[in-house]
Amino acid sequence: MRYLCAFFLISFIFFLPVGCKKEAQSAIPDANVDVYIYINNPSYISLTGVGGWAYVNGGVRGIIVYRKTADEFMSYERNCTFQSTDACATVIVDKNAIMASDSCCGSQFLLTDGSVLKTPAAVPLKQYRNTFDGNVLHIYN
Repeated sequence: MRYLCAFFLISFIFFLPVGCKKEAQSAIPDANVDVYIYINNPSYISLTGVGGWAYVNGGVRGIIVYRKTADEFMSYERNCTFQSTDACATVIVDKNAIMASDSCCGSQFLLTDGSVLKTPAAVPLKQYRNTFDGNVLHIYN
């Protein structure tokens, strides 16, 4: 009897879920991104200063490029992470140029790190990798 109780106890512990909280995940599809931006190109003059931003073609619904520091850029998918399949789920940089909003659901995101400022979105903006050599910004995934 004691072995039977021990067996059930060990079985219970073995099958006990390790994590109870499931992290929210974005349903934004993956898209191949391999974009080169020449910062000195007049089309991207807004990226020459810290805090500047620009929309770039690529990704699912476009990419927001934000210049965080003199040498660091942030690149985000414009597809909102809340109900991402809705036709209007596209984030737009606000006039203050420090956050982006989705007018469809009202979610807001901070451009310095992509984090959620205002719900209903629970997942940060999808971020793309980038490198900068002083003249050319390469955005990729």
